[in-house]
Amino acid sequence: MPDDVVFQTKPQIALTQIDRALANGVLVCAWTFDELYGRNGPFLAGLEERGQVFVGEIPSDFHGWVKKPNVLTSGPKHRRKGRSKTYPRLASGGRSSKVRNLLTHSRVFQQKAWQRYVIKESDKGPVVWEVKWSVFWRKDESGLPTRRHTLLVARNVLTGEVKYFLSNRVPGEVNPVTGERVTVRWLLRVAFGRWSIESVFRESKEELGLDHWEVRGWRCVHRHYYVTQLSHLFCARMRAEFNGPHLDPLVRVSLEQVRSAMNVWLETVDSCPKCRRHRFEEELKHQTYHQSRNAQARMSHRKSRIRELEALGIDVTRIKSCIPPRPPT
Repeated sequence: MPDDVVFQTKPQIALTQIDRALANGVLVCAWTFDELYGRNGPFLAGLEERGQVFVGEIPSDFHGWVKKPNVLTSGPKHRRKGRSKTYPRLASGGRSSKVRNLLTHSRVFQQKAWQRYVIKESDKGPVVWEVKWSVFWRKDESGLPTRRHTLLVARNVLTGEVKYFLSNRVPGEVNPVTGERVTVRWLLRVAFGRWSIESVFRESKEELGLDHWEVRGWRCVHRHYYVTQLSHLFCARMRAEFNGPHLDPLVRVSLEQVRSAMNVWLETVDSCPKCRRHRFEEELKHQTYHQSRNAQARMSHRKSRIRELEALGIDVTRIKSCIPPRPPT
């Protein structure tokens, strides 16, 4: 590693990468992240300073207010003896609360009803979460409230899992990048959009060998990452070219199938035409069989998921959806 490299935490590295993207003219509608970044106050403040919109996950012990506290900018003219107080400071009774306590005890959240949303369509059927939200003031590093934010609390209707999300935009405000008004549905779409990124990491590790490196050199590690990323890009483009925008999701080719087909092609590139054709036919039969099995499994899982939701009185066709509409055929 070069001697001039300075240690940086992950949030600091993230801000450096954001600066590089902005310097290259990249416009981002909203940044999203997990709670490792959401709990880091300087990272959130850095996004604010750069004028960036974010919708990220925060831990349950994140502090803030659902009602803006009073902030004293100066003290009394005739001060009593003793150590002088620093200003600005919170007025008496302006103590912040953890978001999990706000959900349980705050009157603002108690008076709100849970609203159900279809967050996404997974291989096992629709994923439904119920949501509450409120205007929120984040506690900054000096202990004072920041500008208005949005606190989103989402609960999975089947598992009971609870997630907390924070955004520096409030429904009704205008997104400076798109010029469109922010809605709760859009905030949820961004907040839960991280699953596609996690899926890319899973595919890279399980199918393309991202975590199969056995080197120690800094450059060697980077070279391995670059090769893996290029392989993933190639497989993703082949998959997109074959599937197209309007193909039925039940018969779409997966990245795993593209990787398997490419392995067969590489194995037989030096074989005779007859052997190559025979191997291709075997692979096609294998892919067709598993594609049919996967389609049956997805349909079965979807029916089971819908039965579970109906048992809770939830009709997925009658509740709000965060899934963007498919382009017209």
